[in-house]
Amino acid sequence: MVNSTENDDRLSKLFLLRKEFMNELNKKIPGSYDSWPIDLTKKNSQQMVRDLSLRGVEEMFEAVQHLKNSKPHRLTDVPDIDREAFVEEIVDAFNFFFSVLILVGVNEDELFQAYKKKHQIILNRLNKNY
Repeated sequence: MVNSTENDDRLSKLFLLRKEFMNELNKKIPGSYDSWPIDLTKKNSQQMVRDLSLRGVEEMFEAVQHLKNSKPHRLTDVPDIDREAFVEEIVDAFNFFFSVLILVGVNEDELFQAYKKKHQIILNRLNKNY
């Protein structure tokens, strides 16, 4: 098991890497991202979050396209999978989702606390036969 400090460092590094990319993209293509944190009460901010979120969903669809045995009606077995491409598409999705988190002002601590809280909720549901 990985210790807590190492996990914190990895999550912080992911946020740092994404912020680095967002800043670099804004230098190359000004206006790619609004200054963050954005104001979610504004229509254009909500549109940006929606757009980035849907781009992340699109990347997840690209990932599942690599799963050839996922169709229940398929009679032939296609065990081959390009795992590297599958994981890469998931990373693409995470990048869009990290952008959303950064834009709305969520940091690694808030994300981790929200994750732990939700984890407890779903464990409780499981244990109560939800």
